[in-house]
Amino acid sequence: MKQLKETKSTCPYCGVGCGVIIESRGDQITGVHGDPDHPANFGRLCTKGATLHLTASAAITQQSRLLHPMQRLSRNQQPRRIGWDAALDTAAEKFANIIQTHGPDAVGFYISGQLLTEDYYVFNKLAKGLIGTNNIDSNSRLCMSSAVAGYKQTLGSDAPPACYDDVNHAGTIFIVGANPAYAHPVLFRRIEAARQARPDLKIVLCDPRRTDTAEIADLFLPIQPGTDVMLFNGMLHVMLWEGWLDTAYMAAHTKGFDTLKATLRDYTPDVVAQTCGISKEDLLQAARLFAGINADDPTQGTRAPTLSLYCQGLNQSSSGTAKNAALINLHLATGQMGKRGAGPFSLTGQPNAMGGREVGGMANLLSSHRDLNDPAHRAEVAALWGLPSVPSKPGKTAVEMFQAAADGEIKALWIACTNPAQSMPDQATVRRALQRAEFVVVQEAFASTATCAFADLLLPATTWGEKEGTVTNSERRISRVRAAVAPPGETRHDWQIVVDFAQRLQANTLFPYTSPESIWNEHRESTRGRDLDITGMSYALLEHAPQQWPLAEGETQGKARLYEDAVFPTPDGRARFVNTVYQPVAEPREARYPFSLSTGRLRDQWHGMSRTGTLGRLFGHVREPALQMHPQDMARRLLKEGDLVHVTSKRGSILVPVQASAELGLSQVFMAMHWGEEFLSGISATGQRLAGVNALTTSAFCPDSKQPEFKHAAVKVLKAELPWSLLAMAWLPASHLQSARHELQQLMLQFDHASCVPFSNNIALDAAGQERSGLLFRATAFEAPTDALLAQIESLLNLDSPYVLRYADKKRGQRRAALLQHLDACTTLEAFMLAGDTRAQSWISTLLQDELPAQSYGRALLLPGARPPVQVVSRGKPVCACFNVTDVAIDAQLRHTKGTAQERLGSLQATLKCGTNCGSCMPQLQRMVRDSPEIDAQSPAPSGTAQKNTLRAHVLSG
Repeated sequence: MKQLKETKSTCPYCGVGCGVIIESRGDQITGVHGDPDHPANFGRLCTKGATLHLTASAAITQQSRLLHPMQRLSRNQQPRRIGWDAALDTAAEKFANIIQTHGPDAVGFYISGQLLTEDYYVFNKLAKGLIGTNNIDSNSRLCMSSAVAGYKQTLGSDAPPACYDDVNHAGTIFIVGANPAYAHPVLFRRIEAARQARPDLKIVLCDPRRTDTAEIADLFLPIQPGTDVMLFNGMLHVMLWEGWLDTAYMAAHTKGFDTLKATLRDYTPDVVAQTCGISKEDLLQAARLFAGINADDPTQGTRAPTLSLYCQGLNQSSSGTAKNAALINLHLATGQMGKRGAGPFSLTGQPNAMGGREVGGMANLLSSHRDLNDPAHRAEVAALWGLPSVPSKPGKTAVEMFQAAADGEIKALWIACTNPAQSMPDQATVRRALQRAEFVVVQEAFASTATCAFADLLLPATTWGEKEGTVTNSERRISRVRAAVAPPGETRHDWQIVVDFAQRLQANTLFPYTSPESIWNEHRESTRGRDLDITGMSYALLEHAPQQWPLAEGETQGKARLYEDAVFPTPDGRARFVNTVYQPVAEPREARYPFSLSTGRLRDQWHGMSRTGTLGRLFGHVREPALQMHPQDMARRLLKEGDLVHVTSKRGSILVPVQASAELGLSQVFMAMHWGEEFLSGISATGQRLAGVNALTTSAFCPDSKQPEFKHAAVKVLKAELPWSLLAMAWLPASHLQSARHELQQLMLQFDHASCVPFSNNIALDAAGQERSGLLFRATAFEAPTDALLAQIESLLNLDSPYVLRYADKKRGQRRAALLQHLDACTTLEAFMLAGDTRAQSWISTLLQDELPAQSYGRALLLPGARPPVQVVSRGKPVCACFNVTDVAIDAQLRHTKGTAQERLGSLQATLKCGTNCGSCMPQLQRMVRDSPEIDAQSPAPSGTAQKNTLRAHVLSG
């Protein structure tokens, strides 16, 4: 056996920037665990990070990765394999011709916050330095641009002033527009630990949904969507009225409050409470806690520090910059800045959105936080690159770029490490852009993304575990990304692809790079004298430990906190109050569209799921796409759990099952951002291909940041009457599970509605060798499809052998198939399809997924109706993904556990191990403990395997 190797690197998911240790043997990644020495996570990982090695298995690499350059000679054809030289020559020729004919602004580059800093740097230099266009933007535009604009307008620079350690020193943590329990789980573990160490720590959560983060909150403010500026101005109005402002700090270190003060007169508690949908008492309490005022003695001189944590709920808005600035206004007015435990801390959504901002990889930025509109800054970049000038005309931002391509203004698009055919708003426009563009290059690691279907040229890129470079996390900490294994197939590093293309486009000395370090060294020099000066860093230093910027030459340690001296990077050194005025959402609810749709993250999934979507175990927490709606709204519309509904906005419509959720307010609906056409699709009544949740979202954007308003779209929800349905499930060998999924994705388009997701037996992570995975395919239609189509589905799910039990009634559009396996005196259900009559889906799917003995069922699997011949008992829904602990097992344990909430939680952890590894399930465990009845019984709780095997609820009889 080959020797085990350990490689320190960084997780490729969220902006927490956790350190990981990759285990590998030869060219195969075999394991991953948290790096105990990394200051972002100290060894902790979430469910996504803890399963990274499983996404790099040989089976997934061979079936899902893009491993060779591919070209389509014409649209709608299957791509054919070509060599790298031919691919890059073609790209250079196409781009050169378009640039020569239409000018440099006829091309656009759309890149990603998941690229490494070195990749970002050469892309930026390619567009602005070599080609001469500012048409380069990033999916960070969809993520962090409002935070950037808010920081720059108020503090003078795009530099988050706080750090993770501040959660340990805050008196109040004010979480707004963020769900760190799902989106930044490892940081949330820190917040939980801080609360446990200091029970007097106050936590305020402001969010239209009662998310899992609310489990830890002392005060929950369920504001109406988009009313954040109203809330913040109202809090500042209260502080002004009560005398809670830090007037000395304001006088010495800020300017502009007088203009804002005049605006604040209109934000009275009555107006704020009515607009936001909260009580005046909660508004007062939120203002007092934020100001750090002691409730028992408001005249006490010492303020408790306040740390605010915020993310897409503020950023993804047509008023995103105003929301960010209004929150920072609160910090400036109360002196909550530049000290331990205080400050406005924007949580970065992607692993290297910060690094992209540092190198200027967006349409309105230049390297090292330079401003494109500043002639001096342009001259500095031109001098650094050895050019007479760089272009001054503002580039197209993300939404503008695809609109320009849809209008025919941009002729060629180069898309790298991102999936706009899933993630951009207003998918109808995005897809029109991809279809109309003369030439589309997609540089990608995974072949299964929706955008790949639109590419004329596909360039295979390396990904996590194969790349070398750096990333910067939310707290300005730069970490090394290291390769553990050799790149598979013909994949190349992103920076190499750009350099090879640039040298073909024009032979010059702009791209002399031979390694990521040589690129990074040039980037480092560009920061000299800037607010993010990293001239004191080197790759050698980063090999030793991650470092925070700024760290200038001659210094030995970066700054954990900024503005401790209250001097800001503005012309006069003072921070600015911004006169923020409340504006409602871009698309208010109305009679025709009476619901507010919001989107957000799931606990165990990431973005478009090109990586996490390959693992069935990560679908255990949320198995299939669904639209969440308040139970009262469902009752008014006579909707039942699981009913299929049309969800329609002014831009498009999708079909999706509806699910009751008390987390939402009335007239609000929620759908996870991850569900694109790779997992949820179909065909509309007009023949249009359904494009997932972003067929509904609006491209309306903030005028300052150009970030679109994902967090609100007006929709209507109507029950769908589709009489024919199908459900098929099958265990499949890893060697062709992904290939079968990709083929089933193509068949989804032959139904009015369809979804296809993997599932697993959710075995504990420490027994991953026993894991089995399969596929679940669901479809509905107005009428039964052809036998040939059903036969295709059966074939892909191993239901085409002579040993399969079958039943068919063509007249009624019904068809059933079941594959039973007899092994070691045990019979299990390996695959089934129910077509036409799916009423038995509940018990039959449980029989298969829970791997229950099936010898008592036999031909009863083919009988119509919902009731099983023998009772089926479900193991329940997974709560803890690490140890495969279900809600049923947890409920059973709680029924026999006495004590305080903390003692009962401890009993769960000791007995079932849930919540003892990554901790992502902790908020749900705490809620289950809180909601379970108190125990008076004297009988001891069963434990261990006996409990898991005997205490099962959820008896399924139809």
